Amino acid sequence: MNNGLASEMLSLSLEHLAMVAITIAIAGAIALPAGVLLSRRPGPRRWAVGFANLAQTIPSLALFGFLVPLPWIGGIGKRTAIVALCLYALLPILRNTLLGITGVDASVRESAVAMGMTARQILWQVELPLAAPSIMAGLRLATVATIGTATIAAAIGGGGLGVFIFRGISMVDTPTVLAGALPAAAMALLADEGLEWMERKLSPA
Repeated sequence: MNNGLASEMLSLSLEHLAMVAITIAIAGAIALPAGVLLSRRPGPRRWAVGFANLAQTIPSLALFGFLVPLPWIGGIGKRTAIVALCLYALLPILRNTLLGITGVDASVRESAVAMGMTARQILWQVELPLAAPSIMAGLRLATVATIGTATIAAAIGGGGLGVFIFRGISMVDTPTVLAGALPAAAMALLADEGLEWMERKLSPA
């Protein structure tokens, strides 16, 4: 591997990592509070989860294409890619947050109420700690899936490791495709292992 290719691979890997990190940060900032709110509201919960499910059913390349012509959020580049990736990342985080909070045993909540804890205290001191392993599992799923899906961002000028993959496909050059695919796979494996370790640490003994 020559120095130019190694330098470009490092640059695109960092660009890919930054895109994934921004996506998960935004999706988490939306889905985690939404999960808490919707755990108290069964009616709106069905609509919100249904919308997230709908976003998941749209093929990723088609979703990128749908967003490009939209005003404000569309266009060619990273912004549109991150919006599309956020839509895909919302569902696993939202669903696992809901599962974690609604899965807390009713007797545990009743005990907390009997101890005089407020609704806020029950959320922060009882529900969220017990739901943490489930929430981490959602973040793990979203992160690993986003790393893979983010390779398509190169199709709309989003950059990342997909640049190598699309370049290799256009050149019918397997080594160039692998230059994008292998670092993305390694990134996904490392993220999966790291977040799985955190998930185990948060799980009750």
